[in-house]
Amino acid sequence: MLKEAKLALEDGTILKGEGFGFETIKTGEVVFATGMTGYVESLTDPSYKGQILMSTYPLQGNYGISRDWFQSDGIKAEGFIVREQNSHPSHRLSEESLSDFLGEYKIPGISGIDTRFLTLKIRRHGAMKGAISTQEIDDEELLKLAVEQENIENIDLVDKVSVKKPQILGEEYKHRAVVLDCGIKRNSINALLKRDIGVVVLPYKTSYKEILDYDPEAMLVSSGPGDPTRVTEAANTVKNLSEKLPIFGICLGQQIISLAFGAKIYKMKFGHRGINQPVKDLNTGKVNITSQNHGFTIDSDSCKDLPIKVTQINLNDGTAEGLEHEELPISSVQYHPEAGPGPHDSDHYFDNFLNILKKY
Repeated sequence: MLKEAKLALEDGTILKGEGFGFETIKTGEVVFATGMTGYVESLTDPSYKGQILMSTYPLQGNYGISRDWFQSDGIKAEGFIVREQNSHPSHRLSEESLSDFLGEYKIPGISGIDTRFLTLKIRRHGAMKGAISTQEIDDEELLKLAVEQENIENIDLVDKVSVKKPQILGEEYKHRAVVLDCGIKRNSINALLKRDIGVVVLPYKTSYKEILDYDPEAMLVSSGPGDPTRVTEAANTVKNLSEKLPIFGICLGQQIISLAFGAKIYKMKFGHRGINQPVKDLNTGKVNITSQNHGFTIDSDSCKDLPIKVTQINLNDGTAEGLEHEELPISSVQYHPEAGPGPHDSDHYFDNFLNILKKY
């Protein structure tokens, strides 16, 4: 028998639905994602650490769960909000139901929520602090938990998802790149290995001298959660290696690279989260449909007198989606070319990374 679950938002809104997953109480920033598929990849994406994820697509869980689709070692989101969850999935690779999956990682889910109403609220007022409960709790107590939690800008989320010690993969390959791990997705690592690039995944606090000890030919600064201005160690590393290695950044990695060269960052109203974001390359005029998950972005105006220039923009709101250094082999994208989940339009950026690595 399904138990009542509750969702409280910091503005005083309390929504009631049916609980699934694990019986617990969790807090986080409530955000929405617009993908029609990809709930496994999204829930296991380290960039959702500290956030309660809501899907705008009404039906979730219909094709079950497979570990082949994981983007990390487990669920990183704090909770899951859906209109309807399917308890009897149908897919040849499915290993368990969505509810069992959440239960395995002690994550609460709430269904029967008017996700259209909640999405419109977030678009109008911005992402909000929230609390989700699948246990019995008074409305006022749950609301207090939502309101009194720390703002996401004040939490060191990268520290919670970065590797704690180096991991070396593909030692047999001729080429080698280091990954400064701020919360990398497995598809990014697989995209490098598929191109015969050996990978050394390093904690985000690794010094530039330690990085050079691995004798890499290039560096990837990964995606990850939270406010990039709290990841000062990584920005300093980029600055120190900028004239020593080719560097490529993805999502949070783009923001870290921009900070290393003096750009400014701001928190977006409700961010970009989905698999259908249109991005225009200002050099070629080509438009890619991209997968995105970020709540912070670069202030494009702050780049005008810097050696980095904006090369791609989001066609929905004009925000910066790509950067290139004017002289050095340093570039980045704000979206996810590894497509986990999402379209494969921008997969060629990993080919570019390989070509630049070979050249330098």
